[in-house]
Amino acid sequence: MKIASSPARRNWSRLERYVEHGSLPIDNNVAERAIRPFVIGRKNWLFSDSLRGAMASAQLYSLVETAKANGQEPYAWLHHALEHLPLASSVEDY
Repeated sequence: MKIASSPARRNWSRLERYVEHGSLPIDNNVAERAIRPFVIGRKNWLFSDSLRGAMASAQLYSLVETAKANGQEPYAWLHHALEHLPLASSVEDY
């Protein structure tokens, strides 16, 4: 009689690696939490009235997430950027 291969047996080398290197995270919760807002946004964009509207939503989302990733408060950063962009006259200003 053949013993069925369990998930633990199939992933034994990965389990060994995890035990040998205690700094490795046991789960991917950080990545899951990072993409959660995008998944929720994707559901909202499903009902965009137009392709241009969906693109605008995605671009705004990208700006907000970039601000967060760089340690900025998104609303304050967007407010500052949108206030100063019309005043830009050179590449350095942008």
